[in-house]
Amino acid sequence: MSKAQYVMALDQGTTSSRAILFDREGRVRASASLEFRQHYPRPGWVEHDAEEIWSSQKETAEKVLAQARAQAAEIAAVAITNQRETVVLWERATGKPVYHAIVWQCRRTAEMCDRIRQEGFDRTLRERTGLVTDAYFSGTKIAWLLGNVPDARRRAEGGELAAGTIDTWLIWNLTRGRVHATDVSNASRTLLFNIRTLCWDEEILRYFGIPASLLPEVKASSSVFGETKLFGDGLAIAGVAGDQQASLFGHQCFSRGSTKNTYGTGLFLLMNAGEKIPPSESGLIATVGWQRNGRTTYALEGSAFVAGAAIQWLRDELKLIGSAEETEAVARSVPDSGGIYFVPAFVGLGAPHWDAYARGTIVGLTRGTSRAHLVRAAIEAMAFQTRELIEAMSTDSGNRPDALRVDGGAARNDFLCQFQADILGIPVERPATTETTALGAAYLGGLATGFWENEDELGQQRRLARRFEPQMNEARREELYAGWHRAVARAKGWARGL
Repeated sequence: MSKAQYVMALDQGTTSSRAILFDREGRVRASASLEFRQHYPRPGWVEHDAEEIWSSQKETAEKVLAQARAQAAEIAAVAITNQRETVVLWERATGKPVYHAIVWQCRRTAEMCDRIRQEGFDRTLRERTGLVTDAYFSGTKIAWLLGNVPDARRRAEGGELAAGTIDTWLIWNLTRGRVHATDVSNASRTLLFNIRTLCWDEEILRYFGIPASLLPEVKASSSVFGETKLFGDGLAIAGVAGDQQASLFGHQCFSRGSTKNTYGTGLFLLMNAGEKIPPSESGLIATVGWQRNGRTTYALEGSAFVAGAAIQWLRDELKLIGSAEETEAVARSVPDSGGIYFVPAFVGLGAPHWDAYARGTIVGLTRGTSRAHLVRAAIEAMAFQTRELIEAMSTDSGNRPDALRVDGGAARNDFLCQFQADILGIPVERPATTETTALGAAYLGGLATGFWENEDELGQQRRLARRFEPQMNEARREELYAGWHRAVARAKGWARGL
């Protein structure tokens, strides 16, 4: 009989690396987190040191094992969830990156995307990948690296280099270069993967000038990817999914139409679309949710690039707060935002606008505007952006959720959850375990290794911490939302031509 008592989830995010041990009941038994540096070499450019990502992730894994006093034999699987569109290019021989990781938020390829649209190839990309042509996704980042890192193209064509999203980079390091692989959910975020054939698309690769040999093997999300010996002999790496797809699985959104929202660095709303690719006429994208037991589940997604990152900006750059935790009390210290709207388009606007040239905007300032008004407006912006996405999703799917399941760091903020329910007019449900992204990866890994038998067993673990019912009247709700639209209009296109 197996001695396994835990699944270890590695949750590699945009600002921190985390490791969490989950037991058979889906409860957190140990957790460790480390922040790492953000690099902004030019306005709109965002980079990470890939080696720092790996070292921080490895350190958190070692810490949770020490906290729980767990041995490798007690770990059923090491599961991975990750910031999705961030790309690393490295040497196969040494495992050393040839450039910083280019982060999903980075806008350096916005002009490349403009050219793609002018040439009309964006229609091919939309049809085959389910994605819009935007600098958000990985394909243009890889093309930029091959075109701008000295000798990169020749070396890539010669088979000397490997590329991948962060899950691929972690798997490579965990296996000491023996496995170069990704899962379908992460592959579907690259702009290079055909979500109809579930293969790298040869025509798209030719268009971008990306050798197929550069890219990882694509595997099912709930499968065994390889083994790592860093924490003990033969520890299975099993269960890999991009962070938002993992969150959808962690919320147990197993039925078509079930919806979740994550308040992280960005804001990500996903709806289970079933086994057919969902069309969108409202600026959303179709993506692979997960693949398990030979079945592929698709999702409809809307992403806003900046959510919690705006709170981090208030803390680190403006010094208005000492920590994210104090924002709730600060926001409650005033009755409203004093007419202030904060559109946090620091790196452009994502869905449903897709404006790479929008920039952060604060409107409605008066002499009476206070620190509290600005903090409250930053929190309210998350709720307004979520409503935009809910409305687009309802239009595309014909289905408006009866309730919204939420997670992410900001979901612990009661003020945000209540304001979100008010501005949507539907209940907001916060689970007992807000580490839903890591839990979803753990579920995928545990199912792949037999730690859990099936989804019905997981259903017994769903626990709700609190349900927030809407309290705002309809007239006030619509008045506030109309003001948000006026503010967004002023943020659009600001950086064009600068």
